[in-house]
Amino acid sequence: MIRQTAAHTDIRAHGWVARLPEGLRSYVLLARLDRPVGTWLLLLPGIWGIELAQGTTPLHRAVLILLFAIGSLAMRSAGCVVNDIWDRKIDAQVARTAGRPLASGRLSVRQALAFLAALLLIGALVLFQLPLICWALAPLALLLVGLYPAAKRVTWWPQLVMGFTFGFGAPMGYAASAGHVDWVCALLYAGTIIWQLGFDTIYGFQDMDDDARIGVRSTSRLWASKARGFIASCYGGAIVLFAAAMALGHLHWSAWPVAAFASLMLLTQITRLDIHNPALCLKLFRQNVPFGLVLALAFILGRSFS
Repeated sequence: MIRQTAAHTDIRAHGWVARLPEGLRSYVLLARLDRPVGTWLLLLPGIWGIELAQGTTPLHRAVLILLFAIGSLAMRSAGCVVNDIWDRKIDAQVARTAGRPLASGRLSVRQALAFLAALLLIGALVLFQLPLICWALAPLALLLVGLYPAAKRVTWWPQLVMGFTFGFGAPMGYAASAGHVDWVCALLYAGTIIWQLGFDTIYGFQDMDDDARIGVRSTSRLWASKARGFIASCYGGAIVLFAAAMALGHLHWSAWPVAAFASLMLLTQITRLDIHNPALCLKLFRQNVPFGLVLALAFILGRSFS
C-alpha cells in the first residue's frame, strides 16, 4: 500500500515569502517564486543549447544566458499560472497542492489572467532580443505550455508532454546561439525530453494516492510497479543522447570527465528511489538542478577549449 502524508506539501510560505504583504505573497506563490527549482530546470537546457552551439564568442553566449535567465523566470511563472488555472479544481483535492492560491481561493481566475498577461509581456520583450529563428520557434513553445495541463486528462504520459515543454529551452538556446538547428540540437532536445520524463515521474510519485482517487493519469501511476527500471531507462537514454550530442558537437575532451560525473549523479537517484516516500521523491527531483549545473559546466569547458 502506498503511503501519502497529508501534511506533505512543496509550498514554501515561510522565510522571505512570509514577510511579504498577503496580496503580493499570493502572486509569489502562484508563480512558484518560493521554489526556484522549476526555473532552473527550464533554464538549464537553454544554457546547454547555448554552450553546445559552435561559432559563437564567450561574450555572446554570456549575454544569451542572461536573457534566457530572465525569460525562464517569466515563462516558468507563466506556465505555473496556466497550469493552476486549468487544475484549480483538481489541486483542491490533492493534499500537496490544496494550499495553492487558486485552489484555495486566495486569488481569482481574473487576477491570475492579468498576472499571466504581464508575465507574457516580459517573455515577449526577451524574445525580441533574440534571432528571428527563435521567433519562429516561440509559437510552438507557447502551444506546448498551453497543452501540458490538459495532457493528464487524456493520456497516461503527461510527464512526456512536460518534457517537450520544459525541454524546449534546449532548441531555443541552440538556435539563439548558432542561428540554426541541426542534428546536434535534435540529440540534445531528445536527451532533455527523456531526462525530464524521468525526473517528473519521480516528482509525480508524491501524488499517486490522490491522483488515483480523482482519476488523474500519470507515468508515475503507470510505471509504479516497475519504477526503478523505468527511471533507469529514462536517465540511461538521456545520458547516451547527451553523449552523442557532445561528440557530434566536437566538444573538447575536458568536457567528458565532468559529464561522466554528472551521469553518476543521475544514477545515484535510481539507487535511492523509494516511491513510498514522498519527501525523498521531492528531494531526488530537486537533485536534478545540481546535475544540470554540472552538465552545463561540462559544455562550457568543452566549448571554451574547442
